[in-house]
Amino acid sequence: MNSRSPTLEGFRTILRRPSFGLAEISWRWSFGAAAALLITFSFLEYLKTLPVSRLDLLLLKTRHPTLVGQAMAHIFHGSGPRVVRTCIILVLGLAAMWIAVAASARATIVNALCAYFRAESHSDQKKSWPLRSLLGLNFLRVAAALAATVGCVTALLLGGAASLPGNPAPGAAFLVVLAVLLVVWLAWSVVNWFLSLASVFAVVAGWDAFGSIAAAVNLCRDQTGSVFAAGTWFGLAHVVAFFIATSIVAFPLGFAAVLPPAVALGGVIVITLLYFAVADFLYMGRLAAYVAMVEFPPVLVALESSPPRIPNGSRGPTTAPDSEGSVDQNELILSDIPL
Repeated sequence: MNSRSPTLEGFRTILRRPSFGLAEISWRWSFGAAAALLITFSFLEYLKTLPVSRLDLLLLKTRHPTLVGQAMAHIFHGSGPRVVRTCIILVLGLAAMWIAVAASARATIVNALCAYFRAESHSDQKKSWPLRSLLGLNFLRVAAALAATVGCVTALLLGGAASLPGNPAPGAAFLVVLAVLLVVWLAWSVVNWFLSLASVFAVVAGWDAFGSIAAAVNLCRDQTGSVFAAGTWFGLAHVVAFFIATSIVAFPLGFAAVLPPAVALGGVIVITLLYFAVADFLYMGRLAAYVAMVEFPPVLVALESSPPRIPNGSRGPTTAPDSEGSVDQNELILSDIPL
């Protein structure tokens, strides 16, 4: 077996088997569509609970900014607790739904990737469905996202504290908010990346959540070059796709004054969806590269690609002597039977 590049295996997988990328798109976009419908339905139901009097309607019809502001303030007065309860229910429901759907999808896709690589190497192994480990990892990812959200709110509060009404300092407030947001984003990115990588070991090796995290850390330590190369090349491909999408989306926006608004908006939506599809394909390629690192570790590849070595001071296997030079076991002088 020749030495394989995990990064090339990832790109080769999404090119030869686009079904993996389509599977990633299907579950991600299905969840996104369901979440969008649920949020829209909740928002419409919330609007139905707002009391609108005849005076409010009269003020809204005037279209005067001051009168419209008074009407809106009266309509939304006292609805803050209802908004908080709605947001809490939505966040908890969507988080629970994402944990279950993402665990099932990740187990299915990683098992398919393992079967694909094992078919190429002519090896076989039973599928594993460690849903408990994946549920635990996804719960940790949700907790990390909530912690990052709290960190963003804290950044805004610290920025407000840095610029007091009596001593305004907008520059210092901006720097404080930017620095805290950068730290929070970096911390969340690292934690989320490790938890995402740990899902590979949860499926391939069947380990629990914390064992999978430890295995992900060991992989980064033992195969630092391969992990860095996969992240770098797929990250660069993602950046290139982003710049291409932003360049193409400028065409319908440039003709927005000439084209109908629906056509310009439709072009922007189509280009955005294509960019998201390419991003999901690249994510699947990077995941395939990580699975290749686990399925084809460099130590095993080196052992299989080189002939076995005989340790110094030991004798290697000898060939059986021919009939002429064979030793007669019935000879008493060479036998182990005492005379």
